[in-house]
This record gives sequence, structure tokens and C-alpha cells, in this order.
Amino acid sequence: MNDYIELRIDASPCSEELTDLLAAFLADEGYESFVPDKTGLTAYVRQTDFNSTKVDELLECFPMDADFKVTSCIVEGKDWNEEWEKNYFKPIVISDRCVVHSSFHTDIPKAEYDIVIDPKMAFGTGHHSTTNLMVSHLLDMNLEGKSVIDMGTGTAILAVLASMRGAQPVVGIEIDHGAWENAVDNVRLNSAKAEIIEGDASALAGIEEADVFIANINRNIITGDMPFYASCLKHGGTMLLSGFYESDIPIVEEAAKAFGIELKERRIDKDWAAIRLVKEE
Repeated sequence: MNDYIELRIDASPCSEELTDLLAAFLADEGYESFVPDKTGLTAYVRQTDFNSTKVDELLECFPMDADFKVTSCIVEGKDWNEEWEKNYFKPIVISDRCVVHSSFHTDIPKAEYDIVIDPKMAFGTGHHSTTNLMVSHLLDMNLEGKSVIDMGTGTAILAVLASMRGAQPVVGIEIDHGAWENAVDNVRLNSAKAEIIEGDASALAGIEEADVFIANINRNIITGDMPFYASCLKHGGTMLLSGFYESDIPIVEEAAKAFGIELKERRIDKDWAAIRLVKEE
């Protein structure tokens, strides 16, 4: 089991927008899980990836006015499913059609699609606005027989749902080894037909063009890797993107437009955005 650093950032004043922004910036630095509350944010990163200087620099340049108090401690490797069960992860129903829960839950609401996610330290349980929005997009699409690529698959929740809705083949790609292992486990738990590949955007070179391309990561990675994404999307295919704020949509839209991929729909929740785009025929 991997040891982690538990980073605690208290902010005054604190708001949901502030903790969401902190989580987005920390995700860029390799942090994997985030627990916001009324006074700040608790974030987790592998001990080998922890850099206190980068945290200090992030807070010094933070775009919102606040006073920060930072503490950290080592968290020895443990049963993360048990930690999520005790503290964070509760069953959730999305769009009245999809229930997401863990294997340790017993009181589970009934829904058309039942997804089992044991999150460990990987991101994506449906509780965050970006995952919720992406699930809602997939529920509204006809995926029967469509090929899907899920870039930065995390817990594989989106890849699993795509498989449940008839997509085939489904490929998920995850750069972090621990998250990749978690994604493989979750695919197995759901008996989903999805291949999970460990790697970054360069792994797309060996994958056939898809009807649907998904990336719920963050603005900088999405815009930087757009050439790879565009090359793996069929003409007429759909691209679903999230992991950024509503105010970031023009930046992401411009990056996609350079490859003939046009914005068709945006969905917003708590300032977070998920957009649907289509590649020109």
C-alpha cells in the first residue's frame, strides 16, 4: 500500500468556489482526492509526489483573496475503501437514472443503471459536479454500438456507464498507476466490457478513432493535449469535455475549433462546466 500526504488548507473567508479552485490547481500537481468542507479543503497526494514549495507558490498566486493556514501529515497505506465508507462516499443517484455506490454499501436506491465504484484514492464517484455532468451527458446519448475513449478515466465510472449503455469497444486511459489499478478493479466489479490502458495521451496513437471521446481532466491538460484528442475522434463524432469552470469554456472551445470540433452544448453546475462538441463531417 502507498503512503500519502494529507494536506489540509484552511481558508478565511472560505467558499465552495474557493475550495473547487484549490482542488483544480492541486489536481494539476498530482493530488488525487479532495474533501472540501465549510472551512477549507483536505487533499491527498502520494508521499513521493509531495512538494511543499509548490503548495506555497500556489497559495501565493491564488486568484481569490483569502488567508490560508496549511498543515500536512503522513498517512500510512491503509484500506481506502474503509476510509471512504466511514467519512466521504455515500450512494448517489444521478439524473434519476443512475445510482453510484460502493461494494460495501447496503442501503442502495434503485435505478436503471447500477454502478459499483470502490474509489480508493482515485477521483470520480459522481459526487463532484464534473463527474455528475458527464454522467448526465452519457445518459442522454445513444451509445449503442458506438466506440468510446475515456481519457483520464480515474475510477472508470464513465467507461463503465458507456459499456452499460451499449458502447463497444470502450477504452479507458489512466496515467497514474494506482488509479489505473483501481479502474481495472471497478471494470471487473461491474462486469463491464472496457479495456483500461495505463499511459498518457501518447497511448492514443495505438487506438482506432472513436465515435465518442471523453476527457474529464482539467483545462490545461485538455487544451495542451487537444491535438491527440482530435486525431482519435471520427469525423461526425462527439467529444465530451469537463474538469474546468464555465469561465474556461471559451479557452477550451478555441482549442477544439482549431481541429474542426465545434461546441454544441454546455451544461453547468456550481460554476463547473461539461461541454458537448462535434467534429465536422
